[in-house]
Amino acid sequence: MSRLVRAVVLLVAGVLLLTSCQFDGAYDLPLPGGPVDADDAITVTADFDDILNVVPKSPVLVDDVTVGEVTDVERVGWHAKVTMLVRKDVDLPDNAIAEIRQVSLLGEKYVALEPPPEGAAPDRLGDGDHIPLAATGRNPEVEEVLGALSFLLSGGGVAQLGTITEELNKAMDGRQEDLRHLLGSLTDVVGTLDDQKADIIRALESVNNLTATLNREKQTVSGALDVAGPAVRVLADQHDELIAMLSALDRLGVVGTRVIGASKDDLLRSLAHLRPVLSRLRAAGDKLAPGLNLILSFPFPKEASEIVRGDYANTSIRADINLENFLPAGTTIPNLPLPEIPTPDLPPAGQVVSDVVKCLRTLDLTSKACRTVLSDADLLSSLKKKCQKDKWRPNPVCTVLNTLPDLPLDDLGGLLGGLLGGGLVRSTPEHASTRALYGGNP
Repeated sequence: MSRLVRAVVLLVAGVLLLTSCQFDGAYDLPLPGGPVDADDAITVTADFDDILNVVPKSPVLVDDVTVGEVTDVERVGWHAKVTMLVRKDVDLPDNAIAEIRQVSLLGEKYVALEPPPEGAAPDRLGDGDHIPLAATGRNPEVEEVLGALSFLLSGGGVAQLGTITEELNKAMDGRQEDLRHLLGSLTDVVGTLDDQKADIIRALESVNNLTATLNREKQTVSGALDVAGPAVRVLADQHDELIAMLSALDRLGVVGTRVIGASKDDLLRSLAHLRPVLSRLRAAGDKLAPGLNLILSFPFPKEASEIVRGDYANTSIRADINLENFLPAGTTIPNLPLPEIPTPDLPPAGQVVSDVVKCLRTLDLTSKACRTVLSDADLLSSLKKKCQKDKWRPNPVCTVLNTLPDLPLDDLGGLLGGLLGGGLVRSTPEHASTRALYGGNP
């Protein structure tokens, strides 16, 4: 019998020895009737500044209903990390909050999970979620409340409440209306500040940004202040001159005002006299530009020839003249460039071709040969045909002839005759056709 007892004792001792490496304490022992099944639960962790006396197996409640239990408590830095096992069917947002509360005045502690007061997340709290330190807290302990009450009653200011009340009554006696008005004004001020809260925040943010910018540009600001010092000294040295200048400006303003006031009537009469002139100029309209062409032929004095005697002088004149003033109404002629015109090598031909070729060789529509061609309908027709060919298009005579509208030969001859009979003068071949086209003087 003793042998059997010794064997049982040795067997129990061996089992305990073999399982001792996995036994950490009483909290590892399974208890019957747990609040949640591990297979039907999720794991949630939370950080707390102070967990009081919450230990593993402490309940986890939602709306005063037990939905889980604390499985582990560990220290992480200067705060505690609590691991909880919560039922899967608990409907909480992903940003739920956790608080350590007390069942009763002397009851046990538990962890309460709740949705946030505002801004609940659309996602649900799931397995592996973590509640940060900012979303956790605890209720004050009974000992803390009693300690604060004891401090207040044992000389923390209760004895002075009577004195304070008496002095307040003396200060407010007879000033009830003023105090009521003051409180109403404070209400209005607070309401206005609340309405302008967004503007105040933006102003503070702007000031913050300005301060940050000034901080970044500290070297630039310091340099500017260093440079401003000598400038201020210069202004200080020139103080008397600046005062004298401002005084002179003041006197100038007085004199100018007096002069303008005295000459106002004369100035108004001068402007009234200018009005008919300006009206006539406006009425002239497009006729004013051809009249200005006479300026180009303004006669030079005889003394001008002696200025550069024995030497030479060059001049350059740029003129912008509208051909529409010289053509019938409705005729439009595009702007024409002045290309480099090579003198063509024309083969000899018959009499008719010879007159046309002579006209083209002159490169001048006002030449005698071209006048002969323009006075004859057959020659003019032959000239127009030649001017349609690519080899003759650059010729100044063809340039002018091709820009004219398609008119009957009699009308075209009359038109060119009128233009050529307008007192055009012959000049160098490079510009003769341009003058014939625009009807201007050299």
